[in-house]
Amino acid sequence: MATGILGADVNYPLLFSPLAVGPYRLQHRVVMAPLTRMRADRSSFAPRALNAEYYRQRATPGGLIIAEASPVIATGRGNPATPGIYSEAQIKGWRDVVEAVHGKGGLIFLQLWHVGRVSHSSLQPGGVLPVAPSAVPITGNGMMAMTADGKVMPYETPRALETEEVAAVVEAFRQAAGNALKAGFDGVEIHGANGYLIEQFLQSHTNLRTDRYGGSIANRARFLMEITQAVIDVWGASRVGVRLSPYGVANGSGEADPMPLYSHVIQALDPLGLAYLHFIEPRSSGAGRAEVNHQNVPSAMVLFRPIWRGVLISAGGFTGESAEAALAAGHADAIAFGRIFISNPDLPRRLQHGFPLTPYNRATFYGGEEAGYTDYPEYGELEPA
Repeated sequence: MATGILGADVNYPLLFSPLAVGPYRLQHRVVMAPLTRMRADRSSFAPRALNAEYYRQRATPGGLIIAEASPVIATGRGNPATPGIYSEAQIKGWRDVVEAVHGKGGLIFLQLWHVGRVSHSSLQPGGVLPVAPSAVPITGNGMMAMTADGKVMPYETPRALETEEVAAVVEAFRQAAGNALKAGFDGVEIHGANGYLIEQFLQSHTNLRTDRYGGSIANRARFLMEITQAVIDVWGASRVGVRLSPYGVANGSGEADPMPLYSHVIQALDPLGLAYLHFIEPRSSGAGRAEVNHQNVPSAMVLFRPIWRGVLISAGGFTGESAEAALAAGHADAIAFGRIFISNPDLPRRLQHGFPLTPYNRATFYGGEEAGYTDYPEYGELEPA
């Protein structure tokens, strides 16, 4: 075992080696994935002291946290009590979170989000229908929307955005990126995965448009590319990441043949000089709502690594062993951990030293207060027995 940056001996020398991400130098490659927890203030949708404590607990010197998906506009919300980044109260709430993470020497990016059709009219201002590239509802066994009061109902048919409205959504991402800068974040990640609005534009079964945002792959990718450029205009490319899920099935997503679409998208993003590209591995797509382990599916990082020259982060059910193996094979440069970061606030130290992991409790993932959120303990020993 090699000597690690978090002290003593390290189990996974590559996972605990430094990495340059944009202008930053990570001290290890255990990234906290963006995780929806639904614990923001229910009236202002602003982060509160409880949220700041949650992120503070999971910060490490030179470690990267990607904060939970945050709607860029009120109409982009798809769940109750998710924090936004479109109001002064939300900027202030996020500033407290950022200061808590920076106080421990950590780095934190904010994930910018618009859910599109993955919503319900009860969550929309004025009770209007959610918007999408086309009027195609989410259907399928078990596909249900969460309402403002936490109940579940069938998804409604969304309203297709008019061509002139698309520019306003791009502008909302630009404004949200500026708000994240005001809040003190170190960078932002554009959420182009998991069946949300950007992926709805990308994929052929949800984008039936006949204008310049529909039809060809280049047209369907236009929305993502315009958003990416708008965010780069605010942050500079080296502090902007993009998240994709090429073989994902979450929220009714899924392209019949993902290779042509995502090869085009990744090749279009590659020259921009982004901080990183972030993949969700298909074996874990949709894992927020249920235990998912898709079998015999391709690996996004293996397939697309050859056409991506920048930093690649991969997420999806990794263990310490599989994370180290992915790094050793050159398939990824850093690994994002989600569910086990929820129940192990000191996850990097536990992985490094081989400490046992605390199991998570799925029943406390969404909503509530401290239980299942800030009450998971750190491992009680400084060194393994």
